[in-house]
Amino acid sequence: MDDRPTITSKSPPAAIPAYRGGTPLHRKFPTIGHLRAHARRHVPYFAFEYMDGGAGADVGIANNWAALDQVELVPRYGVMPTLPPVDVELFGRTYAAPIGIAPMGGPALVWPGADAAMAQAAQRARVPYVLGTVGGISIENAAALAPDVFWFQLYRLARNEHALGLDLVRRAEAAGAHVLVLTIDVPVRTTRPREAAVGLGGGPFRPDLRMMLDMLGSPGWLAALIRHGHPKFANLKPYAGEGAGTNDVIRFTRRELGGAFTWEEIARYRERWRGPMVLKGILHPQDAARAVAMGIEGIWVSNHGGRQIEALPPAIDVLPAIVAEAGPRATILMDSGIRSGTDIIRAIALGARAAFAGKAFLWSLGALGTQGPAHAIDLFIAETRAALGQIGALTLAQARAVAVRHPRAFVFAPNPAEPSR
Repeated sequence: MDDRPTITSKSPPAAIPAYRGGTPLHRKFPTIGHLRAHARRHVPYFAFEYMDGGAGADVGIANNWAALDQVELVPRYGVMPTLPPVDVELFGRTYAAPIGIAPMGGPALVWPGADAAMAQAAQRARVPYVLGTVGGISIENAAALAPDVFWFQLYRLARNEHALGLDLVRRAEAAGAHVLVLTIDVPVRTTRPREAAVGLGGGPFRPDLRMMLDMLGSPGWLAALIRHGHPKFANLKPYAGEGAGTNDVIRFTRRELGGAFTWEEIARYRERWRGPMVLKGILHPQDAARAVAMGIEGIWVSNHGGRQIEALPPAIDVLPAIVAEAGPRATILMDSGIRSGTDIIRAIALGARAAFAGKAFLWSLGALGTQGPAHAIDLFIAETRAALGQIGALTLAQARAVAVRHPRAFVFAPNPAEPSR
């Protein structure tokens, strides 16, 4: 018998932050693209390569952007001009906009103190904040900083019958995380060439002479490093052994993390977690259908932002097929390439309930330090409202009914005989 609690009440509608388009900050950085350009000059070279790069030659990243850019929306006019509200309900809670901060590994390498800044910005704006397993603050700290918007993402930690993974779930539940996100699209560890070329091979952070010179050329970043210390995997430190230092925790994390969750393991976590659960990394509608049949409430369509392998289809191109298969029975989310409010409305028009961004928030940190995430959220919300009004939609629901041309939409051949996996 399913004894997970039923949500019978909803949080009050979230206030929509006012757009401060006339401020010097908005004039200097009017788009996410402007933040990216400034981040390149504002942080050490290795930090920019970490935030900006992906798998291979970055073809997957470029494909994500190109696919989103090719989605065209046909407006309908004749309604009263307005900047409509964009609040959205996700899993029984109301958020200010259909944009969230995706889980990221090691954002403190981009800007020391990044995790706390993102959590606080999300709380103030009332948009979802997803802390990653390898984030730089603990579950308990994230819950204290973002109590109304905190979600937790989990990678596979299977040794000793998932003892560590299940304990992280226990901690997330005790801290009040609203949603558990299992990431399933990292079956093997891959090398990202741009990271490797600057000495970030995934092991302990040991700055060489070139890195140290880069740091000296970025005094703001260096001051933040002195204030916050080296990047650390705060959630896993308690398990790495008494007295474990930062590099010890990194080595421990590399040993423990590994593989993609099997369906049997997903079922085990579904039974353990009593709140809403999301599977992140789904690209095939049959996988989405299987997840929903197991009681998973959310499907997160993602190709890991192009950071695992270049050969995957853009998330936006498989989104309609997954919505057709699982949308009536699950909440559909997506990431991979989101850079603007127009991208968010494209995803909404194709059936997603909300979109999440990772790189955009890293660029914001690189450009503006701890001010960056709040500014990025502000841009996303203002652009989402403007895009919604521009296509003649008064609500997000109306955006889902807009005429769309999607030339790259992925068509899956029916295969009822496909063996179970």
